[in-house]
Amino acid sequence: MDQQTPLSRLSRRTALTALSLVMALLWMLDVVGSVTTAGLEGGGVWWRVVPGIVAAVVLLSPARPPASTWGVAGAVVVSWAVTLGLLTSVTATVGGWGLLETLCLLLLLARTAKDVPSPWWATVLSAALGLAVIAAPMRLDVNGVVFSFLLTFPTGGAVGLGCYLRSLDGRRRRAVADVRQSERLELARELHDFVAHHVTGIVVQAQAAQAIRESAPEQVDVLLRHIERAGSETLQSMRKLVRVLREDDGRVVRPGDLFAELGELVAAFAERDAPATLQVAAEVRQARPDPEVETSVRNVVREGLTNVRRHAPGSPSVSVRVGLAGEGDGDDRRLRVEVHNAPPSRRTTPNAEPLGGRGGLGLVGLAERTEAVGGTLRASRAEDGGWRLTAEFPLRGAVAGVGV
Repeated sequence: MDQQTPLSRLSRRTALTALSLVMALLWMLDVVGSVTTAGLEGGGVWWRVVPGIVAAVVLLSPARPPASTWGVAGAVVVSWAVTLGLLTSVTATVGGWGLLETLCLLLLLARTAKDVPSPWWATVLSAALGLAVIAAPMRLDVNGVVFSFLLTFPTGGAVGLGCYLRSLDGRRRRAVADVRQSERLELARELHDFVAHHVTGIVVQAQAAQAIRESAPEQVDVLLRHIERAGSETLQSMRKLVRVLREDDGRVVRPGDLFAELGELVAAFAERDAPATLQVAAEVRQARPDPEVETSVRNVVREGLTNVRRHAPGSPSVSVRVGLAGEGDGDDRRLRVEVHNAPPSRRTTPNAEPLGGRGGLGLVGLAERTEAVGGTLRASRAEDGGWRLTAEFPLRGAVAGVGV
């Protein structure tokens, strides 16, 4: 789950604007230098600054692979075409190497090493880009070899930076995969306990039906309806156990204790950390969420409070609200859970991030669990400057009859 805050979007726009200004300045220096050096060559100068323009367009283009890969290949081809054209020209080769071209090719080199999915294509394009950067100064009639040698250092730095960022992305992907797998296994363990609870109730009521079949036959139909409902709930839970295995170290989860456990969580947080309140709408107490939804609600509230403790210490108030979203009495109704904290009176860290922190995996696990039961999860800045974590889950209907 990728969350972009207004601050991160502003930082990205600021960096892009600064880069564009630097590129524009370098291009102007290239044009002035080429015209000054070329003297009377006039229009013959302009095609020599084309590689820098092409590389800049590719760099600033929002295209994604494979379109971006082909764009990089085009920039490499143009750069090499100009280099080979000037090296084989019978006229003086002056003014053909540009600062804008070098900057853009180095940035494309780092981005290629980082982002191109195929290792083979990443290696080939990185090698072509690096050689293009080093070969570009050879267009000069003097000092070309010296500049080429000096450019080997930033070229190596760009390759190293791209490979380092690529390794970080790989580690993050593996960490996200591990978190998602852990959440799936945890959900499977909890669903197993719910299934065991329902099956036990089915067996007990079936035995009771057999025992009273002769003495109180009018009660058999009631027990059969209870068995049918418990069987339907068991099947719903079993569908979510597909492709995951239960481990033996899972804890037993008791369904039906949702609001009591939420009260304990909020009370413990209020006692140790900050003033906190729990608000449960009256209609929610008459609803009957699926067992796996109850467990997910607990985890959302627990994780939300934990992240308030980590990332917003000193918050003057924290509220947990549980209510209904949607209209009607059917399957359109959704159980809405919200954890909101007011902004601290003083910031303990600059540039506070959403619940889960910058680069954290807490939201990844919560999103995986929420989506697994058909819900949605969203974290955003609240109107008062604090943070709000909101989750919505499907709700089947109100309690009818006696549970098993």
